[in-house]
Amino acid sequence: MPASRSTLARRSLIAVAALPLIALTATACSYGSEADDSSKEKVAAKGKALSADTVKIGYFGNLTHGTALVGNQKGFFQKELKGTKASYQIFNAGPSEIEALNAGSIDIGWIGPSPSINGYTKSKGTSLRIIGGSASGGVKLVVDPKKIKSLNDVKGKKIATPQLGNTQDVAFLNWIAEKGWKVDANSGKGDVSVVRTDNKITPDAFKSGSIDGAWVPEPTASKLVAEGGKVLLDESDLWPDKKFVITNIIVSQKFLKAHPDVVEAVLRGSVKTNKWINANPDEAKAAANKQLETDSGKALPGDVLDPAWKSIEFTDDPLASTLDTEAAHAVKAGLLEKPDLSGIYDLEPLNKILKAEGATAVDDAGLGVK
Repeated sequence: MPASRSTLARRSLIAVAALPLIALTATACSYGSEADDSSKEKVAAKGKALSADTVKIGYFGNLTHGTALVGNQKGFFQKELKGTKASYQIFNAGPSEIEALNAGSIDIGWIGPSPSINGYTKSKGTSLRIIGGSASGGVKLVVDPKKIKSLNDVKGKKIATPQLGNTQDVAFLNWIAEKGWKVDANSGKGDVSVVRTDNKITPDAFKSGSIDGAWVPEPTASKLVAEGGKVLLDESDLWPDKKFVITNIIVSQKFLKAHPDVVEAVLRGSVKTNKWINANPDEAKAAANKQLETDSGKALPGDVLDPAWKSIEFTDDPLASTLDTEAAHAVKAGLLEKPDLSGIYDLEPLNKILKAEGATAVDDAGLGVK
């Protein structure tokens, strides 16, 4: 693919690198909000516990994390975990989730590729493993059509991304570089003003005119469209076959070593969730929306939910080659020293599950544990 996703990685890596690893000692509430597990549809922890009494799972309040939303809401994870209790924390973007994983505040997380790369490289390969895929697509550049009528009009405008160094931030910085424009990755200042803004705030900022657009995941992108925005670019169009990893599953290496049975149970729940999502798209969309309402107190309206859900593909494949491309582009752009990503994937547990389900094994692009 184009250097598009590459610069992604570099900027991501640089950006996240700016986040001090000192934060690792913070408490769980410093990183994400606790999810409400009171839904009547939830499956209670039942039966004999596995090797851990509890597994702490992190995800974002984004539809691109639909596997986690639906798996939580419908109880797919808890059913596989039996007597081991699943607890959940919600995050806005990847860097803070990586900090939580490193601090032991979560054990397993749904997260984007750029923070995964950065977390792995900053720890010199000791912090995490990517153990599965979750989603592709669902990221768009949405703009105010009165101010921006073409891609070239983005120059000189204020465009939001969720957080310094998160996957969308890196993707946008990469796209800017591909256009030949200059922006300082850390400050966001340059030919385009990159404004790091919490996804919860972005729609109001767009409505007020304080930003001219945003490079964001769903459902934020569709919220902006509902406010009068126009989709100027779908990131899928920048990738071969229109596929790229937007969400994968990571686990703490320490937790994986100590509790492989728990990790396998969560993965099994993920595979069964994705299978159910793809077989029951309307019910799955409703379940994801219900979990968003549980987590945030507000469900998405149909004019946001429907187009957002349609743009995301749920898959067990981590699309490892796209992660590798991202890292290679990061190096080429000079935003990252050449990383050693060997061992970032451990797909053996996932492939064992896929084989049992009669599904095709997935590939780690040569970046698996030896």
